Amino acid sequence: METGLSLDRLRAFVEVGATGSIVKAAGGDPVRQSQYSRQIKELEDFFRVALVERHGKGLRLTPSGRELARISRFFLLGLSNFQRGSLAEEQTYRIGASATFLGHFLLPLLAAPHSIQPGISYSVETAADDVIERRLHDLTLDFGVVTVPALSRPLQSRELGSWRLKLWAPKTRFKTKQQAARAFREKRIPLVLPANELPPTVAVPPLDGPRYLTCNSFLEAKSALEQQGLAAWLPDFLSPDEGRFFALPFPIPGATIFRYRLVWNPRLLRLNPHAGRRRDFLVASLAQRF
Repeated sequence: METGLSLDRLRAFVEVGATGSIVKAAGGDPVRQSQYSRQIKELEDFFRVALVERHGKGLRLTPSGRELARISRFFLLGLSNFQRGSLAEEQTYRIGASATFLGHFLLPLLAAPHSIQPGISYSVETAADDVIERRLHDLTLDFGVVTVPALSRPLQSRELGSWRLKLWAPKTRFKTKQQAARAFREKRIPLVLPANELPPTVAVPPLDGPRYLTCNSFLEAKSALEQQGLAAWLPDFLSPDEGRFFALPFPIPGATIFRYRLVWNPRLLRLNPHAGRRRDFLVASLAQRF
């Protein structure tokens, strides 16, 4: 009888593939590193195919490895959900979104008293739209919130709400809105740019001089704007005090309205029917906040 295939080996393989490194997957533990290396080798011997290959200082899955990881994640998730259901254990839902969406919408919702239910917990993390989409396919996220309008199959989505992008300039730097708008057109206005959240359809003009601050999120951009030295693009739900800032005409007509969507993989609902209720709760509750 052949040996080499086991749940422990598959779990180790999936974890190493997700992190891209045996060292990371093992948390730096030399004993676990040796164990993971041996388990992956045993899986390769069992299936008679290479599952991983060297890539820089880490590892990446071969095409056969990616297919086995996909099958294994689906299988392991199904077993985990079956066990939780049988034992009435806690269900943890993993949600990915931008830092701004997490901080402004999702965390306040999940921390509210009416959202807290026995047996249900959440794990949230910041991720870009493309990472969220990939991880939903991999079933390493249960839900994601994205702004991209088109999603690859079989992912499904529901709209949560729309928002407008506005350009704000501090009144301490300009006497009138017209002066601020002219400074922007002439590329004389210092900007803070939320590089990880500014939609790609928004063209960023080149700036003269080292007056250019790049940050990660709209929340960080708003914090910088409030120092009244820089201009910033912000969504309308983060609009600053209009007594201290000018809202400038946006230079790209038709490119200022964006939408947040909750996204999930329908395979998740087949593996865990309870996830459908979590989806409906998130859609209804988050949509209300818009």
